[in-house]
Amino acid sequence: MWVNPEEVLLASALWMTERANPYFVLQKRKGHGAGGGGLAGLLVGTLDVVLDSSARVAPYRILYQTPDSLAYWTIAHGSSRREVTEHWEWLEHHLLQTLSIFDNENDITTFVKGKIQGIIAEYNKNHDIKEDDDTDKFKESIAKFRKLFSMPDEEKLVNCYSCTYWKGRVPRQGWLYLSINHLCFYSYLLGKEAKLVVRWADVTQLEKCATLLLPDMVRVCTRCSEHVFSVFLNVSETFKLMEQLANIAMRQLLDNKTFEQDRSLPRLKKKSPKKVSALKRDLDARAKSERYRALFRLPKDEKLDGHTDCTLWTPFNKTHILGRMFVSTNYICFTSKEETVCSLIIPLREVTIVEKADSSNVLPSPLSISTKNRMTFLFANLKDRDFLVQRISDFLQQTSSKIHLEFTGSLNSSYDEVGGTPTSCTAVLVTAVLQDCVPVLTTDTAKEFLKEQAWKNHFAEFGQGVCMYRTEKTKDLVLHGIPENMRGELWLLFSGAINEVATHPGYYQDLVEKSMGKYNLATEEIERDLHRSLPEHPAFQNEMGIAALRRVLTAYAFRNPNIGYCQAMNIVTSVLLLYAKEEEAFWLLVALCERMLPDYYNTRVVGALVDQGVFEELARVHVPQLYDCMQDLGVISTISLSWFLTLFLSVMPFESAVVVVDCFFYEGIKVIFQLALSVLNANVHQLLSCKDDGEAMTVLGRYLDSVTNKDSPLPPIPHLHSLLADDGERHPEVDILKLVHGSYEKFGSIRADVIEQMRFKQRLKVIQTIEDTTKRNVVRTIVTETAFSIDELEELYSLFKAEHLTSCYWGSTSSPTDRHDPSLPYLDQYRMDLEQFKGLFGVLFPWAGGVHSDSLALRFFRLLDQNADALINFREFIAGLGVLCHGDLTEKLKLLYKMHLLNILFHLVCETLSLGATAGTWQAGVLFFNPLFFVPFLMTAVKRVQTPDYRTYLRLWNQETRSTSENMKDLPKLSQGQFIELCKTLYNMFSEDPNEQELYHATATVTSLLLEMGEVGKLFCSTCSKEDGDERPPLHGTKQQGLQPEPFHASAGQPRDEPRDEPPDAAETSTVSAPMEDIKLEDSSPKDNGTSSAMLISDDETKDDTSVSSYSVLSAGSHELDDKLQCEDIMEDTVLVRSSEPLPHSASVDKDWAITFEQFLASVLTEHALVRYFEKPVDIAACIANAKNVRKVGEAHVSVSDYEISLSG
Repeated sequence: MWVNPEEVLLASALWMTERANPYFVLQKRKGHGAGGGGLAGLLVGTLDVVLDSSARVAPYRILYQTPDSLAYWTIAHGSSRREVTEHWEWLEHHLLQTLSIFDNENDITTFVKGKIQGIIAEYNKNHDIKEDDDTDKFKESIAKFRKLFSMPDEEKLVNCYSCTYWKGRVPRQGWLYLSINHLCFYSYLLGKEAKLVVRWADVTQLEKCATLLLPDMVRVCTRCSEHVFSVFLNVSETFKLMEQLANIAMRQLLDNKTFEQDRSLPRLKKKSPKKVSALKRDLDARAKSERYRALFRLPKDEKLDGHTDCTLWTPFNKTHILGRMFVSTNYICFTSKEETVCSLIIPLREVTIVEKADSSNVLPSPLSISTKNRMTFLFANLKDRDFLVQRISDFLQQTSSKIHLEFTGSLNSSYDEVGGTPTSCTAVLVTAVLQDCVPVLTTDTAKEFLKEQAWKNHFAEFGQGVCMYRTEKTKDLVLHGIPENMRGELWLLFSGAINEVATHPGYYQDLVEKSMGKYNLATEEIERDLHRSLPEHPAFQNEMGIAALRRVLTAYAFRNPNIGYCQAMNIVTSVLLLYAKEEEAFWLLVALCERMLPDYYNTRVVGALVDQGVFEELARVHVPQLYDCMQDLGVISTISLSWFLTLFLSVMPFESAVVVVDCFFYEGIKVIFQLALSVLNANVHQLLSCKDDGEAMTVLGRYLDSVTNKDSPLPPIPHLHSLLADDGERHPEVDILKLVHGSYEKFGSIRADVIEQMRFKQRLKVIQTIEDTTKRNVVRTIVTETAFSIDELEELYSLFKAEHLTSCYWGSTSSPTDRHDPSLPYLDQYRMDLEQFKGLFGVLFPWAGGVHSDSLALRFFRLLDQNADALINFREFIAGLGVLCHGDLTEKLKLLYKMHLLNILFHLVCETLSLGATAGTWQAGVLFFNPLFFVPFLMTAVKRVQTPDYRTYLRLWNQETRSTSENMKDLPKLSQGQFIELCKTLYNMFSEDPNEQELYHATATVTSLLLEMGEVGKLFCSTCSKEDGDERPPLHGTKQQGLQPEPFHASAGQPRDEPRDEPPDAAETSTVSAPMEDIKLEDSSPKDNGTSSAMLISDDETKDDTSVSSYSVLSAGSHELDDKLQCEDIMEDTVLVRSSEPLPHSASVDKDWAITFEQFLASVLTEHALVRYFEKPVDIAACIANAKNVRKVGEAHVSVSDYEISLSG
């Protein structure tokens, strides 16, 4: 390709000149191609890989040089000799003569540069090539990546790093390529080539480790191998990127959300020297935004725009605090360098004035921001204040165009006005509970009053509402307990739900209206659990509280159908409703499920399982003396799920558990870890003496039952867990506030970022364990139904799943969410569509081969798709493969026979049900039909056009799933058109077989025999046809009273001008496909003495003709309609080929001709070549190994498998 001219200092270094003229030089890189250049070539090739030279991708180049100058300019390079030769010839024909007329060398150089740049600009314009953000150096890396690993354009490279890969004890210096879906490594050292490809979805462990010799190593583990990389220039950056990519892959396994690149990133400068892709910047921006949202509890769609160091004037202590300002689309946030000193959140919806104050030596570059609640924040020491003010102004203009509810005045008054009450019972539920508590408030009124006064003083000093300064004092107040009448409001504030309440007015009411009266699995589970939600609390002992709980849970199930409803959500939501109104409780639940406890409440409680693993790791570090004992008893995994899912609400007395919820909303999940470790630490001696898990659970249960809240003004509510406990000795009372303070003293060193790092490690383990469990359950379910071994089934399942993942990466005709639904039963979690099936059919199924493999795969797929949903699950896939690999001759031929009945059945169903008779509807995925399933349905549908009720479908499903032996006589007859398709299939199957000619002769013999049988059969049914005559109405447009499945009749085929190699579904309305439409099969007697119209060619003439095998079984070249095909004239030393003369338009397929399966089977059994072919054993292990070696990009992969390294040279 032409390139912008670049100066070359040493033209001959490491390059060999192949052509030259006075102005241009064509060179080839040493060490490339045949003859490689000996030792020098090996050294050059090694150097290119180590230094990441562009010569690895473009080993040919053209240089420009004036005769009297020593300077050279690169004007073109190419990956192949042909490509660079085309450019060389163009230069010789169009430029060389022109240059001779110039007198000045500078003019020649200017002309050549301008000409090349003009060619490049014209090419980009004609091919609509747009400038992108990737640098030229990174584009070279992309080209190398795709060339080395045969990756398609859809596979996006993120970055590449120089490193060393350790294969055993041998280090190999090379390049690590990190793409969205794969980790790849390439090395070339002195003729030895090494390649490695690993899917991120297969990674089970990813960790950064160190040894004495290798201080910075990254270990990547899959189920079957371990890979170690070292000698990184920046190991931290590399490892963070690997973590991000592995996380994306785990997310795809979890919920099918494929990666989409952010197109709104700021562009790089045109001459940026950094070798970084736009995709890498995208991932970096996402990681920063995730940390930003987690730090300040902001909505999930908030994107960080930028950050800058600055100081903030804090009026409560009259100092300037050093920290960092963060600016996003809707918020300005600040956090101090020391995390606990101060943090601040300013929603732009609250901002009234942003102005630049006068600079001074004491206060350089100040910026003042005022809010609606009359608070002013003063930032200083801003490096680029003008740019920052402009960005904030732009965001304010966007914010002002939106409708926001204003939070002004006190907390109480503001929340009373927000959105009103969605239902009349909302405020009644809260006030009713408080009224019940009034008589008991007198004993602890003083303590409660002091708490309220402390918070009011705090508001007066640090501000009130969302813009409040959050300091260490705020944390201390939370740890001492939040007053009852402020709890809900402060939960909203600390969780960030206050922002969603303000920005989504009316959203909850709309959800309630849409969800009421609708029923699904989630609503059924909600109804079942409603009366199990805090049944001991008076608020949920009447319909008022139950109705509010029902509305909130149902609304959330409709908001987030991926979660829907999960047990434990009812307990948490019921507590939220006690302290907040319905709409506020709804948004608190959103914050809990989607931000603070991610993936906790999905169908497989992945988030809780991940944190369970984190808790085990923390227990090993902080209570090592107890860890081994707890692991042996298996207690940690049992207790942590209930503790984490319900935030201790299900295991502690209510008045104590709400204190835990207070701390959780302020500090996040670290509070739960700290408290859980404190509980274990407080019971170390009792747990060490336990003999089994039951005894350990009893010890912990008694301890948690004894946790009390002496400062609570609420009446003691009997705890359900304590009511069900045994009458053993009670544990002494434990004050919840002392327990919380103790957890901070002993385990307060646990940091949120450390927890996130541990979560990543555990997430890999948990999700891969779930995937392994799914595989084992699927294999265990179908192992009794097939002759495959367990190991073979596991390998086949891995390939089945890998095909699904590949289609997610690189595109498919169907949605990934349709094919992968973790909520479905194990067998249906992964399914594949036709395009995916074609990929596996070509590498696993023994009948695949030749140019018509896709056509056969299409027929096979339609036969396997028993529920007609355009998808097949693993059981259906194995059922089809099992017949070909382990079935006997009869089963294989029966399968082949059935595959060719589908066209006529499809046509009949379309006609009968008025669903459209065009074959394109099926090809578009609208209709898939299985003959055995729909034959009884056709009988019913013709008699009664109206839709049957669900009982009919249940009956049909029961008949289809019941294991019954199928009788050969029950199979419909094969029409002449279908028979022709069957013969074509046979010929295509044999096209690449070693015994190809022998099989062709056998097929010709069987074909002639079956043709005679069909003609004889016509004589026996001619009388019946005459008697029925006009009484048999047509299928289309006429109401039928019954349908006999045999014989089926095919419509006449329409001849075409050109044959085409397309699947038969493209012409299913005529039963003869295009390549066979010039076959002339007329009514004839087996004793007819007419001459044959087939062209006879000897074996010697056709042995080397590769086109013979792709043609049809029979051909006719006569233009006379009364010419008949004589099957007995076909000799053993001839092959039937296609006639070059077209068939007249009047030719048609005989509608009365038909054969049965018994006739087909008996005819095949007469030919030993066919019997040997269909009885030939299949080495499924070899097929699986071959499938592993094939990349689904059209060519075999060079490595031994996707998970192993290959060495060559």
